Amino acid sequence: MKLSGLFAIGDHLKRLSETGDPLETLGRIIDFERFRPVLEAGLAYSDGAKGGRPPYDPVTMFKVLMLAAQNNVSDKRMEFLIRDRLSWLRFLSFGLGDRTPDENTIRLYRERFTRSGTIEKLFDEFDRQLKASGYLAMGGQIVDASLVAAPRQRNTVAEKAQIKAGRKAREI
Repeated sequence: MKLSGLFAIGDHLKRLSETGDPLETLGRIIDFERFRPVLEAGLAYSDGAKGGRPPYDPVTMFKVLMLAAQNNVSDKRMEFLIRDRLSWLRFLSFGLGDRTPDENTIRLYRERFTRSGTIEKLFDEFDRQLKASGYLAMGGQIVDASLVAAPRQRNTVAEKAQIKAGRKAREI
């Protein structure tokens, strides 16, 4: 791999933004900080008096789990994709070369959120915020996971009543 100039990464990220990075859109329409109280309650961390490595930010780990679910990938694949994709690093607020979660860490967070019943609350709130912004989460394979604007109903009240009465669109 050829090493580029000092500003190459910034220029590359700027080009990603210009071409419509869907994770930037997601970051604008979802208020991830609203999840923090539920996340912290679900994790039930100790006070840290025993020391040890500090845990990953719970909001970041929720984003990791959300990306894994949207893209239908395993924890092992998720570990690789976080390191591999600049747009994912940026979305998760990791810098190039930062320590990122491995597959065991991802699994442990998922298990902890599942055992505490937090995961359902998180994804319900995520879907609610997404729908309130006019989007639908379209999951699938990694090449097809995207945000799609939800279709809007354009029929008038009178047209809806005629449709319910059994009339066809060409008759209305």
